[in-house]
Amino acid sequence: MNLTTLLLFIPACFALNMAPGPNNLLSLNNASRYGFGQSCLAGAGRLLAFAGMIALAAMGLAVVLHASEHLFMAIKLIGAAYLFYLAVQLWRAPVGGAAAQAASRRGLFRLASQEFWVAAGNPKAILIFTAFLPQFVNVDSSTSVAQQFAWLGAMFLLLEWLAIAIYAWLGSHLQRWFSQPRQQRLFNRASAVLLGCAGAGLLAARR
Repeated sequence: MNLTTLLLFIPACFALNMAPGPNNLLSLNNASRYGFGQSCLAGAGRLLAFAGMIALAAMGLAVVLHASEHLFMAIKLIGAAYLFYLAVQLWRAPVGGAAAQAASRRGLFRLASQEFWVAAGNPKAILIFTAFLPQFVNVDSSTSVAQQFAWLGAMFLLLEWLAIAIYAWLGSHLQRWFSQPRQQRLFNRASAVLLGCAGAGLLAARR
């Protein structure tokens, strides 16, 4: 990849990484409830899902998803249902002392699983990889297309983790502002509404 392509790819890619969506909202809320470190580590679940999607796009299997209306619909419905489930959980989340006890029981694996399933349940993500990454592949280069795709995918994941850290940092600062039970409940329910809206938006999404 030449320098010009790299200078185009990084800002365009980071804009996608930073776009407010269900996963970034989840990182924000997790950091506000469980801390910066837990939220960043939980983001590994999202990266695992995206790595799988990038691999599928590189192998051309994303074409199947693009062509199959039924498969797209099935993944979309499952993803939206999971977002609604998380929204309900956040709406009913304990606050104050009860929240601290719940946080101590909430393992890192469960938080990472949430990140993974929110990412995996969005079929538009794999279509983004199919449409976005190939724009920066040079078929005339001496480097193979597969190797170029691997480098682009690795940079995307690195920038995604930077976005996770930024949202987690913001969430950890919100933890100080929403220290009172009433404020915590307000923040949790606002996040729940936004996740519910993301679920509704996913239901309205088309291929």
